Amino acid sequence: MNQEAGSSPEAQNLPGCYRHPDRETGIRCTRCDRPICPECMVSASVGFHCPECVRDGGGGGPAPAAARPRTIAGGTVTADPRLLTKILIGINLAVFIAIRTNTSLADDLSLIAAWPPAPFTPTQGVADGQYYRLVTSMFAHQEIWHIGFNMLGLWWLGGPLEAALGRARYLAVYFVSGLAGSALAYLLADPGTQTLGASGAIFGLLGATAVLMRRLNYDPRPIIALLVINLIFTFGWSSISWQAHIGGLVAGLITGYGMVHAPRERRSLVQYGTCALVLLVVVGMTLFRTAQLT
Repeated sequence: MNQEAGSSPEAQNLPGCYRHPDRETGIRCTRCDRPICPECMVSASVGFHCPECVRDGGGGGPAPAAARPRTIAGGTVTADPRLLTKILIGINLAVFIAIRTNTSLADDLSLIAAWPPAPFTPTQGVADGQYYRLVTSMFAHQEIWHIGFNMLGLWWLGGPLEAALGRARYLAVYFVSGLAGSALAYLLADPGTQTLGASGAIFGLLGATAVLMRRLNYDPRPIIALLVINLIFTFGWSSISWQAHIGGLVAGLITGYGMVHAPRERRSLVQYGTCALVLLVVVGMTLFRTAQLT
């Protein structure tokens, strides 16, 4: 997953955040005009303020309730903006080690619609009531190259997105995207196909990152190039579940848009309401497919 597209001349001339000089940004504090990155932005009645201006107070500043720095999506700025990404990587690695130790565990955690296939009566699979597979398959990997690529993608995309959205919103995008990928694979793939991996959730992070970059007026070409490369692999490699990738990508685009474009006065309602609507579609697809197979 190499970002091969270069930045435009305009993007290269963007100033660095005054607190994080290595982070280019086109956003400035509306009070002191210093450049600020998403991690340092504090929502104000007009635009964004930097943490120093918020602490200093003064006329025209934000209300006291806004004194704690917030991300562009309204989440709380934390000391370790990659904490959840590290935890998710740790969970994936732990499950991978468990599967390598006991290979039969992959059969218990992977996404299988119904097994054995018709005309036999299914004894396992989501259609047989094992709905937990929609979640456990998001953390299961068998091959080293598979978990290697997925964890690199999770680190590259997840860390910056977690910092920009905040922990709760980031986790919502991750799980909703992963479940959407699982649901679409359950709906469209052959019932006996075994599907596993975090790719659906990571494609969701890719979609949400594209929306965030558009929102911040960043050069979109690197993320578009990354998306194109991943889609080429998705449809050019027969062993990859394109359904999980596309389902996660679409869910990431939708939930990401809801996160960064929600109006400030009803931000949480719109953000989590968008996630709930996508989850409702996931439930609908799951029930529909189960009715087909039973």
